[in-house]
Amino acid sequence: MIDKDFLKNFDQRMKCVGRYSVLCSNSFDKKLWKEYGIETRDEQMNMLFTLLLFIMEYSLREENCTMDEIASFVEDISYGYYGRKLNFEKSQEFARFMVEDILGNSGSSMYFKAFDYEKRTYQDINIRYIDNKVVYLENGVRRTSYYLTDEGYNMLLATMEMENNMKLSVHEMLFKMHLEKADYNRAVDDIKNIFGQLRKQSQKIEEAMLAVRRNALSYSVEEYGKLVEDNISTVVETREKFRLHRDFIEEKIEEFEEKQMNAEEFTEKEKANLGNLRMIGRYLTQTLDEHQRILGQHFDLKKLYDEELENYSKMTLVQRFPFRSDVYDKILKDVSLLKNADKIFAPLFSSRINKIFNPEKMMEYQKKLKKSDVEDESMELDFDEEEYNREKEQRRQERMKKYEGCVNVILEQLVIHKEMTLETLNISCKEEERERLLPTAEIFREVIIEFLTAGTIDIGTLQKEQTDYLMDASEGFVLNEMLLALLEDRRFRKIGKIHIFPMEDGKHIHFKNVMDEAGNRRNFKCSNVGFCYEER
Repeated sequence: MIDKDFLKNFDQRMKCVGRYSVLCSNSFDKKLWKEYGIETRDEQMNMLFTLLLFIMEYSLREENCTMDEIASFVEDISYGYYGRKLNFEKSQEFARFMVEDILGNSGSSMYFKAFDYEKRTYQDINIRYIDNKVVYLENGVRRTSYYLTDEGYNMLLATMEMENNMKLSVHEMLFKMHLEKADYNRAVDDIKNIFGQLRKQSQKIEEAMLAVRRNALSYSVEEYGKLVEDNISTVVETREKFRLHRDFIEEKIEEFEEKQMNAEEFTEKEKANLGNLRMIGRYLTQTLDEHQRILGQHFDLKKLYDEELENYSKMTLVQRFPFRSDVYDKILKDVSLLKNADKIFAPLFSSRINKIFNPEKMMEYQKKLKKSDVEDESMELDFDEEEYNREKEQRRQERMKKYEGCVNVILEQLVIHKEMTLETLNISCKEEERERLLPTAEIFREVIIEFLTAGTIDIGTLQKEQTDYLMDASEGFVLNEMLLALLEDRRFRKIGKIHIFPMEDGKHIHFKNVMDEAGNRRNFKCSNVGFCYEER
């Protein structure tokens, strides 16, 4: 029997194929092409990709790409290169046909069925090349602006780049090689591709943040972990290299400008090289700015994902039921049930009144309780700011010690068991360990959510990031920072990588007599979570 490991992730490969397949099927069946002078399928594909590249150029520059701009481009390209003379109205119809009917599929969703050999079934893959948004121009006119989606970028970049859209390290290698050979014309194309790749990464983070805001549970921990890994590799691996490239380009520009001023003859080739160098310099500056933007978005996404997951965890105690099936459908089957409708809705309108208002008090004459001897009396408040800050810092440190104690107990038990669950912690912890593990219900829940959000924690990677970047210590609880501090202890030095995952046994772990933030003792339950680690 032949090993079929080569068919793993086959659906992901077919996703790349699907982008072209859906575009071709949308285009080849349309007969309107002939009205605009296009007879063959080759001409159709050339025109569509020309239009997509035009939209990508505007997307990279973050400029509005309205139907008027697209129609003007179609008119110019049709006459200047293909010899087809179209007036502006005809060009606008042609542009609308390509954008809305073909690329947008007349507003209907586009899917490609890819076979998943691991699940033994077809998976529907959604394909969308462009999207639009409403913009307002300078004169206040409302227009629709078009831009490339993540799928559109993937398809266009893959027409020239290698698999996975040419990793930045490969881009940088080609860019460096062309600079060394003084082939500045090709270096311009390289840096444009690099900038496009970074812009695509930035857009991917924005789409992830939008998905988390809509429903954090639909955005898996695996997707989040992969995106975070891509963000870190994007910033860490290339930022310093591009800064050095920019310094090199600035030196080259100075050399050419000095030669231009002093030399009697400055050739056309040298003028072209100087123009290309200046363009490379501008793109390198934008590339470094994009690095900083991705870094900021990375932390914004982390904060948003943590907050949304915490909000969902607070909502798990709320019992919900489907109103349509449990109420409407039953009433439609048996109308006589309407006589009991008041029993359902009455509790909604009979909330308990907290305060009683006495109307007679409105008519009473308001007297001063105490007559002031001095008309204008000033009051001095004795406020010691330093003492207040000391007390605030002391409270913060006490809270951080509680976080540290909780994480410490988890690491101690993990070293003992190597593989464990929350159920193991609940059973095996002694009284003193249990007090540190559960200082309050809220702190314990926050720690577990942070572990689950991380999914996999690579200690070596964290230590490398700490070495490469000098960052201010956070005032609040940050799991990675606390792990780096605790893992300096000899007891934990063999831990290389920690894996955290929800258990599929469906069990709920009950923790009894745990104090909450208000000082009350409570019992609470949570889903079972597993821990294991790999040694260094």
